[in-house]
This record gives sequence, C-alpha cells and structure tokens, in this order.
Amino acid sequence: MRIIIFLSSLFLTIYLTSCAGCANSESNDRRRNRTNNRTEKPLEKPKPRPEKQWTGNSEIKMIKEGGVYKVPVEINGTPMDFIFDTGASSICISETEARFLMKQGTLSQADVVGESSFSDANGDISSGMVIKLKSVKIGDRTLNDVEALIVPNDKAPLLLGQTALAQFGKISIDYKKGTITFE
Repeated sequence: MRIIIFLSSLFLTIYLTSCAGCANSESNDRRRNRTNNRTEKPLEKPKPRPEKQWTGNSEIKMIKEGGVYKVPVEINGTPMDFIFDTGASSICISETEARFLMKQGTLSQADVVGESSFSDANGDISSGMVIKLKSVKIGDRTLNDVEALIVPNDKAPLLLGQTALAQFGKISIDYKKGTITFE
C-alpha cells in the first residue's frame, strides 16, 4: 500500500512540475501546424552510447562508518556515499533519496522501469520501484543506464550492489589501506 501511495505522489509531483504551461504550448503547436500545413517528422530513436573501455586501475578510498564501508558515488551527477555491498543484488536507494534526486531534476518519471519484489536482509519480501539511473560514477569510472531499486522505506541505506559492481569486472579490497581497486 505504501508503494502505491509513494508512486502516486511521485507521479503527481512530476506531472504537476513538468506540465506547467503545457496547455498553452500544445494549443499553440496545434495552431502552428494548421496554418503551416507541414508534416511532422517521426522522432528518431537515440543512438546507444558506446561502452567505455577503462585502462589501468582505479583506486577508491573507502569510508568506515558504523562497522560498514562506504564509497563515494555520483548518481546522475549527485554525490552520495553508498555502502559497498557485494551481497545486494541491486543498487538500492530509499524513497528519501529518490525524492531528493527528483527535486534536483536528475530523476524523472521517464526513468521508472516498473516494480519488482526483493528480499531484504531479514528475509522479508517487499515490493519496490525499479528505475534506470542515467549514470553511476565511482572514481574515474562511469556506468550508464544502470538499474536500481527504490526501497519503500525512508530510512533504508544506500547500497552499491551487483547491478553496478558486476560491470566493473575484477575488484579488490585492501582493508589496511581502506581502499577498493577496480582493475
């Protein structure tokens, strides 16, 4: 039930903020089309971005906080500290962070892919919203179009899971230096 309320408020917020002045621009477009009698060209599909090939190692300093290790990550250009979690199947963000990204203009309704069930650390099954993150940047490495899960809990931690980590290939951790190295 909570996810339905969240989705409704999320879509309503996006709709109200993105459609300000739509009625005037739509009616003006219709008038222009009638008077010019021109035909519209079909929209072209965007070309896929080429995969970036990394060279060399990239070492990232971890932050130890409360017994867990966090890494600085930029999500769609917004810096956040994520728990490095090899046991998480996905990048997970809370509803709070999702609302923050929406207010920043870096997450929109167009980024919503659907809904999915997931198992949390307690073994409970919950439902969350699946989104597509335009960019996930860790150090000098950037991943594009990465799936993530919005967890229906305002206090859920930010988890850097397998939807991102698996794309980096070999990763090594040096606990003495407090670093993660992407090779």
